[in-house]
Amino acid sequence: MAKGRAHEKLQARLGYRFADPDLLDHALTHSSAVSPGKRIERSYQRLEFLGDRVLGLVVADMLYRRLPKANEGELSRSLNTLVRKETCAAIARQLDIGSELNLGESEARTGGANKDAILGDVAEAVIGAIFIDGGLGQAYEVVERLFGDHLDQAGTVRADPKTTLQEWAQGRGLEPPVYAEVERTGPDHAPEFTIAVRLGEFPALTATGPSKKLAEHKAAEAFLIREKVWRDTI
Repeated sequence: MAKGRAHEKLQARLGYRFADPDLLDHALTHSSAVSPGKRIERSYQRLEFLGDRVLGLVVADMLYRRLPKANEGELSRSLNTLVRKETCAAIARQLDIGSELNLGESEARTGGANKDAILGDVAEAVIGAIFIDGGLGQAYEVVERLFGDHLDQAGTVRADPKTTLQEWAQGRGLEPPVYAEVERTGPDHAPEFTIAVRLGEFPALTATGPSKKLAEHKAAEAFLIREKVWRDTI
């Protein structure tokens, strides 16, 4: 691997100093900054794959220890919320990872340093790099420190709205809800999707978000609130 930047300030924010700083630079390198033939070897994608698994293991262990009265379903919901891309992206912003990214010119020009999808992936890649560089113990310490505030709120995590809506429909003998894209607006690098959720004879309801998945979740949540299955706050 070619020598990269040491990213001294980021290492300080992480609270972890790499024995091999090139691993950190590797974790911060988007495929757009690498020639097509080198993307598997030089971009963060493989480290992201590893970091995702390390993060899941560490967070699952912390939830198991911190929530001794939670059942399997409650633990699973908390885990899914804590390791989702939006949470990882929030951690990346907290660390100001966006300013440290190695991006291709086109990706940089279209705001890649502030995209949730990229920031979330890179946060996982950095965790994978720490695991390789220092082992599971070091990765555990960093994850616990970075995700601690989110873990403290884990006991109040509400169930996934799409799952809840589907279970609610099944409990009433209805067909599963159907989600359909109504509209897509905005430029390619910052799209907005409007999604409609339809369920039985209930009036359809729409919601908008920066991804289809998020818009679907928002539509399901709004449906549950409208039908008074959920309150509008938890």
